[in-house]
Amino acid sequence: MTDFPVQTRSSQVQIKGWCPGAWQPMAASDGLVVRVRPPGGRLSQAQAHGIAELVRCCASPWLELTNRANLQLRGVNAAGHVPLLDALRELDLLDRDAAAEARRNVQVQPLWTEGDTTQTLALQLGECLARADAPALPPKFGFTVDTGEVPCLRGAYADIRLERYAQGVLVYADGATLGGVFTPEEAPAGALALARWFLAAGGAPEGRGRMAALLTRCDLPVAWQQVPVPAAVGNALEPGPQPGGTLVGLAFGLTQASTLAALADGGALRLTPWRSVYVEGAAPLPDFPELITDTNDARLRIAACTGAPHCQQAWAPTRDLALALAPLVPSGQLLHVSGCAKGCAYPKRATTVVATAQGYDFIRHGTAACAPDHRGLALPALEQLLKNKTTHAPRI
Repeated sequence: MTDFPVQTRSSQVQIKGWCPGAWQPMAASDGLVVRVRPPGGRLSQAQAHGIAELVRCCASPWLELTNRANLQLRGVNAAGHVPLLDALRELDLLDRDAAAEARRNVQVQPLWTEGDTTQTLALQLGECLARADAPALPPKFGFTVDTGEVPCLRGAYADIRLERYAQGVLVYADGATLGGVFTPEEAPAGALALARWFLAAGGAPEGRGRMAALLTRCDLPVAWQQVPVPAAVGNALEPGPQPGGTLVGLAFGLTQASTLAALADGGALRLTPWRSVYVEGAAPLPDFPELITDTNDARLRIAACTGAPHCQQAWAPTRDLALALAPLVPSGQLLHVSGCAKGCAYPKRATTVVATAQGYDFIRHGTAACAPDHRGLALPALEQLLKNKTTHAPRI
């Protein structure tokens, strides 16, 4: 590792308050960032090959899998945006308009099987959210459809959660201990009714807001206080064989177009919020360096944003640093390396390193916005600090 590279940046980070989409891309130092939100979190083999071809012709060679289970193309030229939209429409990966796309934030439990409730419920919910009469929710407001035998998306970012409950579906607000039970047919309408209550109760006074924050100052209606939310027993799934397919991790959620196409040769792809891909079927996986199949791989213990020079707000490169520090992270724990105080790669508490104009700040257990335990460290001092295993806080 080299010494700290000084960048010229504003001292104030800019919180966008929204995520890019296909209709509404986000400008970055390397071009437009275009986010694709596959319906039901699934890419057919043809869709995956189509995206890989689009990347080859009009974007940077690396795709990003986000912590909301979406795919991002980077480095798209502004002149190529409209042709890209046309191509996504041909692949059935484009919503009717930007408003419909912004509302359709639905993450899906990846281990569903043909004929079970999960995929049908997710697609129906997505269709409801895309309708013109759907509630105008904040851009980051989202849903999880987690109706497997055991919920595994409790750690994913969402405001309304749908989980299996006996023969029905439990619909509840993020942060709540009680919810309402609906039939699978009624559950999408129940979720939208809860979303409408969120808006009516003042959950997004300036177009922003999250459900858990609203619940700190508002009580839920009686309809969503009927049954207790079961204790969490499922966790994020680890890479390796799974029922009906294989889960493969991606270092930093990055994959080349050629790798995506090779994975799709084996089967359709389901995207996960853990920056991994579930490949349907039993075909052997291709051998590419960015793929993670070993649960002991140190790259599973690190998170890092795009960093400099691709992000205008980052003070330094992040991913090479995270890879260099990964061997110093004990098993079962996580190190988050952030290019600025926004902490886009991992907004939760963790052992966190933040690049600043003066060096690296170190936060033992917090987000990138927390007050640091150590300020302005040079790389040798940071390495020495991380070698002390008591430095690392438990992963949550």
